[in-house]
Amino acid sequence: MSGLPREVIKWIQSLDLTWQIKTAKWDVTNGYLIAEIFSWYFPQDIQMHSYNNGTSLESKQKNWYLLKLFIKRHSLDIPEEYIDGTIHCKEGAAAMLLENIYELLTNRKVKKTQTEEPDFTDKLYQEKLPMHARSTASKAVKNNLRITEIMADQNLILGAQKSQKIINDHIEHRRQERYQNPDRFQVKPTLGELCVRRPPPQPAQPTFEDSTMGESAAVPSQANPEDLQSMSREPSVQFKEIEVNQMDKSALYNMPIQGY
Repeated sequence: MSGLPREVIKWIQSLDLTWQIKTAKWDVTNGYLIAEIFSWYFPQDIQMHSYNNGTSLESKQKNWYLLKLFIKRHSLDIPEEYIDGTIHCKEGAAAMLLENIYELLTNRKVKKTQTEEPDFTDKLYQEKLPMHARSTASKAVKNNLRITEIMADQNLILGAQKSQKIINDHIEHRRQERYQNPDRFQVKPTLGELCVRRPPPQPAQPTFEDSTMGESAAVPSQANPEDLQSMSREPSVQFKEIEVNQMDKSALYNMPIQGY
């Protein structure tokens, strides 16, 4: 039961199910063991003769249809994506479904170390593999898009959108690999990456000395008003005084008048 917390494993083993859950992704996909778990807590609502322990898509849809009615009737908070991921054997969906059921039925919390939102893909498994062993685009579509999804919903447009999303995620993952390992992929740096990056000049911050000097140069607010008037009356332009010798005007009147 890899992928399940220890307290969830001990809880499942204490229920004495028809068979023990070894690989949650394959063992609980048809919903039979999920119904058997609920029958221990709701024996009047879950009748095991109504569920088929088969592996076909028809058996899965019938069992989960009854379980969804039961979940809705008792207002159990189980996300729909957990159920769909378990039906189609998505990575991590069955484990999260069992953890959610454990919290609802036992009123206990599971200590979770994973903080990111689950995407139900094989991304974590691919990251553990060496680069030469990781899947290609076609292999990624095959691993993350199950045949049961196409059989359950035969909408061609929806199927094409799911495939395109998987391919886009694969391309983005490849782009990150090339960025993190440029030597392996022989990626040459661009001219912009080779340029020296210098920070732009920052404006000079005023210091304490500059502020004190500015305050001393400014006119104090409590100065004497007589000093202010004398300062305002002083000329801003300096003039030089020049002495001029003027002619005696009486000499003009004593001059003889010339005749014509």
